[in-house]
Amino acid sequence: MTLNICTSLLLLFLGNSVWTRTVRQVYDDLDPEHWSHYTSECPRECFCPPSFPNALYCDNKGLKEIPAIPARIWYLYLQNNLIETISEKPFVNATHLRWINLNKNKITNSGIESGVLSKLKRLLYLFLEDNELEEVPAPLPVGLEQLRLARNKISRIPEGVFSNLENLTMLDLHHNSLLDSALQSDTFQGLNNLMQLNIAKNSLKKMPSSLPANTLQLFLDNNSIEVIPENYFSAIPKVTFLRLNYNKLSDDGIPPNGFNVSSILDLQLSHNQLTKIPPINAHLEHLHLDHNRIKSVNGTQICPVSIAVEEDYGFYGNIPRLRYLRLDGNEIQPPIPLDVMICFRLLQAVVI
Repeated sequence: MTLNICTSLLLLFLGNSVWTRTVRQVYDDLDPEHWSHYTSECPRECFCPPSFPNALYCDNKGLKEIPAIPARIWYLYLQNNLIETISEKPFVNATHLRWINLNKNKITNSGIESGVLSKLKRLLYLFLEDNELEEVPAPLPVGLEQLRLARNKISRIPEGVFSNLENLTMLDLHHNSLLDSALQSDTFQGLNNLMQLNIAKNSLKKMPSSLPANTLQLFLDNNSIEVIPENYFSAIPKVTFLRLNYNKLSDDGIPPNGFNVSSILDLQLSHNQLTKIPPINAHLEHLHLDHNRIKSVNGTQICPVSIAVEEDYGFYGNIPRLRYLRLDGNEIQPPIPLDVMICFRLLQAVVI
């Protein structure tokens, strides 16, 4: 199970990067004939490296509109410009686009021509961070694998906008203006392969409902969440990384065994209002509880297995896997109690 999760996360990580060659290599072994071919169709505002013929670099050019994209282009870089609109005309010949980076522009929803994005049939990665969007743009390309919409003004998610995005593995909506009312029970319906969902830095007071069952990473930092519903994580049985830092969770807001979930390996609850360590599972490897209101730590009480039973198993038995524990910013006085060390024998670092 752990091997499968690690493999999936590795694939997700690799999917986030595209191999490119440096500008210096463009001029190494330069073939004048090839240079002439590429520059003849390259937009004059952009850079078309012959050593990477499928890429078009139009970033940091002060552009106010998207230039005509050559048919051969797969990777399009338009970040850090002044672009306000996305129209169909520049993409008429760009039928092979896989990657578009439009971060840090001035794009609004009204500036996106109807249907222009969904016509990019082969698009896999769409980056629209740091723009002026007020809702998730729709319709979107059905083959999309990553959608990054961080740091906009999004307060609305149109009904059914994600319903056909079965290939989407990452959805980043952090640092927007989402309220609980924006996340309906069917908002994420259709995202059958979603692995990472980032809704940090919004205005949520509740845990989002009906999340995709395959979710591995859930980021909800910097909201105003007070309560974890009973059996909440049974609906997302594969969740591995859970971040709830900078919320308003108290002891009363966490049900018994609320975080005692075998799939969770990394649990972050920093900067909340907890006065005690909640029950955890023996599989947990990293626990962040710094800057809460915890006054003491009792190893016997927080140990996910009986210390006596653990001793019977020996070092190679089913002992707790906790390796990192952060408790600084609380009211705990060192040293760490001995029973904590007896329970968590694999601990490599404790911050207090």
